[in-house]
Amino acid sequence: MRPNMIRLGSISPNNLTLSIFMTDRLAALLEHFSVSAHVFHTGALCGVNELDGNGTTGQLHLIQRGKVEVHHGGIMALQVTRPSLLLYPRPMAHRFVTDSEHGADFACAHLSFGGGAANPICAALPPVSCLPLDELEGADGVLSLLFDEAFKQNCGRQAVLDRLFEVLLIQVLRHLMEQGQTQAGMLAGLSHPRLRNALVAMHDNPEREWSLDALAARAGMSRSVFANVFRDSVGCTPGVYLQRWRIGLAQQSLLKGQPLKLILQEVGYSSEAALSRAFKAQTGMSPRQWRLGQCE
Repeated sequence: MRPNMIRLGSISPNNLTLSIFMTDRLAALLEHFSVSAHVFHTGALCGVNELDGNGTTGQLHLIQRGKVEVHHGGIMALQVTRPSLLLYPRPMAHRFVTDSEHGADFACAHLSFGGGAANPICAALPPVSCLPLDELEGADGVLSLLFDEAFKQNCGRQAVLDRLFEVLLIQVLRHLMEQGQTQAGMLAGLSHPRLRNALVAMHDNPEREWSLDALAARAGMSRSVFANVFRDSVGCTPGVYLQRWRIGLAQQSLLKGQPLKLILQEVGYSSEAALSRAFKAQTGMSPRQWRLGQCE
């Protein structure tokens, strides 16, 4: 059994077993493209506080108490009046305006996505998401522990908070997919009850020579309907998506120092020349040039 396939049960009324599987839509993404958190603030913020958007990290802000105006580019974009989270997956300048005397209670973490802006999770998220905490199903336990740690000085506090923020981000991704709050892109495809099967198949087995017919069969759709729905939901053709996924995996392997002759087998190219052509078409550089650029 594949490690990311969960057997739900079996029924054998006449010695016939029915195996039902549930595909884990996030397993391959989180396995290949890491996400890490580093808490940088816990406590009250009073008056005006700004994050300049410089650097390479996003932010995840939890607002436990207080009213907060959120400004983007000098314009008020959001008004938070109940406990909520704000997710900025990519660097973006923003300003918080709170009561100058009582302020609002925050817990804030930097988010680092493996591969930076090329990380498919990071790239698939909207510039900012605001979610009331009571709408984040199943997160009560994590939030309770996180806030308890945030406002105490327990041994190992930083490490615990960092891990809890990472768990919370996974729950946010689940919520966005399950509630259909991703309009287009990879996460929108993973939200679709049929397209998700084709996407997970590509994620799990990038080395396979996936044909349009084979992917449509995975989705339980006709070839033409699958092609149209995929393009409308994900924003590109299945072939383009598969190439992007393969090159993203190749980039992660290059960063780990793996040689091209091993990488090409893992991502489904017949030769180093074929991988190099696809890599250059995707990034504008050869694999060697790209790797050298990452080391500078």
